[in-house]
Amino acid sequence: MIKYHIQKNAKILFVGINPHFGSYSRGVPFSNNKMFWYLLSDSGIIKEKREYLKDDKKLKKLYNQIGKKYKINFINIIDRPSRDVSDLRKGEEEKGVKRLNNIIKNSKPKIVCFIGKVTFAAFMGEKKINFGFQENIKDSKVYVMHFPVRGYANVRIRELKEILMLAKGV
Repeated sequence: MIKYHIQKNAKILFVGINPHFGSYSRGVPFSNNKMFWYLLSDSGIIKEKREYLKDDKKLKKLYNQIGKKYKINFINIIDRPSRDVSDLRKGEEEKGVKRLNNIIKNSKPKIVCFIGKVTFAAFMGEKKINFGFQENIKDSKVYVMHFPVRGYANVRIRELKEILMLAKGV
C-alpha cells in the first residue's frame, strides 16, 4: 500500500493514474522499475543519484521525507494496483478525481504534473490531450509529461527540467 504525504504549497505535485504492483508493494509511488526516480535525479529535481535510488530502503526513506526535503508531492488517481492501465475499469477513476481536485484546492501546489496523457485524460474526462502546459487548475500550473518508461529519456529529462525551472520561478 502507498501512503501519500501531501504537503501544503508544494513546488510540484506529480500525478499518476495508478500504481504498478511493484510500487504498491514497495510503498513508493512510481518505483516499479524506478525509472521515474532516476529521471527525477537526472533532471536535478532531487539530488540523490541513481546508485542511492537502487536501494529500496533508501528510496523508501527518501520518499517519506521528500515533501519536506524537496517540496514535492505524489498521488495516484486510482489507488488499486494493476499490471497495466488496460486492467482498469471505466469509472474507476471518479473517486480519485474528486480526491485530487480537493488535494489541489487545499494543498495549493505550484505545479501539477500529470504523468502521461492517459492520466490527464482520466482526470479531465477528455480524450484529446497534448503534452506540455495546460490550462491552470485553480492557481496551479498544469503540465502533462510523457510516460517515463517508453521512449527516449532525454525527452522526459527536458520536460522535468522545464517544470523545475518554473517551480523555482526562473
